[in-house]
This record gives sequence, structure tokens and C-alpha cells, in this order.
Amino acid sequence: METEEAALNGARKLEVERNLRRRRRTRCICLSIVAVILFLVILILILSLTVLKPKRPTTKVESVSIENLLLDLNGPQLNLTLGLVVSLYNPNRVGFSFSNGTALVKYRGNEVGVAPIPAGSIGSRDSISMNLTLTVMLNRLFSNSSTLLNDFLGGVIPLETYVRLKGKVRIVFVIHVVATAVCDLQINLASRSVGGQSCQYETKL
Repeated sequence: METEEAALNGARKLEVERNLRRRRRTRCICLSIVAVILFLVILILILSLTVLKPKRPTTKVESVSIENLLLDLNGPQLNLTLGLVVSLYNPNRVGFSFSNGTALVKYRGNEVGVAPIPAGSIGSRDSISMNLTLTVMLNRLFSNSSTLLNDFLGGVIPLETYVRLKGKVRIVFVIHVVATAVCDLQINLASRSVGGQSCQYETKL
């Protein structure tokens, strides 16, 4: 009888020890998994704040030229076509994709021309150039703007170009970017040239 009880107690002790070892092993595995996850999270955060820290893609108007100019002093009539070379630089270590954008031409606050910018993407630390054509229609403003008539007779037409691109950079998470370029310039009717160009650039994350 005592032998059976001793054997039963021994079996119970072995079972308890097995359960304890199993629990310790499970606890160690869980702690190891948590430690690995924490390490990966910390590593990703460090990389996102240092090596992969998001930087601002920049849009720049490289040049503006007159491709076509229709000038009639008797009309008066003035239509011109501008050629814009716009560059986009991505300083990030990951790609940058942008949606459809627009390029506008304004005369003293009035929109007189627009050109679409097709969607695209840029690789890491890469740049692209885009050739845009903007047809400027000023005829319809002559009847309502004595200022335009004075500028026309003076031989210099002040214009403003506005380029806007909206895109995103995906590092650890998606970062939305809006890049704009605004340039003031003057069209010299006598020499058929572009002068007095000054630009301002802005990028928002």
C-alpha cells in the first residue's frame, strides 16, 4: 500500500515538474518573440529617423522659352506658346510617385493657360525633366482689361507660371508630399524673349 502511494506521489511530482518545465519553456519562447519584435520596431524607428528619414522632393523650373508668338497690333491680338522645362528631384533612399498635376499661366491673377502633367514616379536619389507646352490665350482679356492693353502697347507682358505636383514617399509608412514652383517672368514683345524670371519653390510633407 505504501509502495503504491509512494509511486503515485512520485508520478505526481514528475507531472508537476514537467508542467513547470513546459511553462518555463513557453515563457522563454514568448519573451524571446517579444524581444525580437521590440528589437525590430526599435531598429525600424532608428532607420526611419536617420538613414530613411524622409526628405523633401523638389520641383524646379529650369527654363521658360517662347515657342510661338502671334502678335497683331491692329487687332489687337496676342497669343503665345510657352515651353517650360521642369525638373523634379527625389533625395530619398526610396522611390517617389506622383499623381496627375497641373501647370498654369496667370496674367495679373487671371488664369490664361493650363497644361496637364501626367502621373509618374522617380527612383531613389534620382531626377527627371519634363517638357511642358503652355498655350497662353490673352485675346479675351483685351476687352475687359485696360491694364493688358497698356502692357501690350508698352511691349512687356508680365506673367506668372505655377506648377504643382502631389505625390507620396513610402518608407515605413506613407508620407504625402506637395511640391510647388511659382515663377514671375516678363514677355518682351519686341525681342520675342523671356526676361526678368524669378522663382519661388516650396515643398510640404
